[in-house]
Amino acid sequence: MPKPDDLIVDIAALVESGRSNQMSLTVVTGGAVITGRLAPESVWRQRVSEVLTDSAQLSDFSAVFEAPAKRDGPPTHLHFHVARILQGTVGIPETGGMYRIAIEDVSAWTVGDFRYSDN
Repeated sequence: MPKPDDLIVDIAALVESGRSNQMSLTVVTGGAVITGRLAPESVWRQRVSEVLTDSAQLSDFSAVFEAPAKRDGPPTHLHFHVARILQGTVGIPETGGMYRIAIEDVSAWTVGDFRYSDN
């Protein structure tokens, strides 16, 4: 999106304000469909740092995510947790992942996330 959609920026700002961490969203970006729940950037950074700290090979990178976000103005990124990339009838990874997506790269979106069921 050359100029990000004001609605998605407003949704991201509400999540960043800490007033809601239950917003589920599905976006199309770069041809991929990503679905999951949004988190404030600070919460997302903390969780990524924890995962990296627990890794023997990647623990040195955890400090990068511990630094506070530098931001002036409206949100520029969406921070997904418990998110999946949809491909066919499966979501990758099954357990959900942590994704950071530039709002300007979102070409389509909808409220809610998609779940697959064998039932």
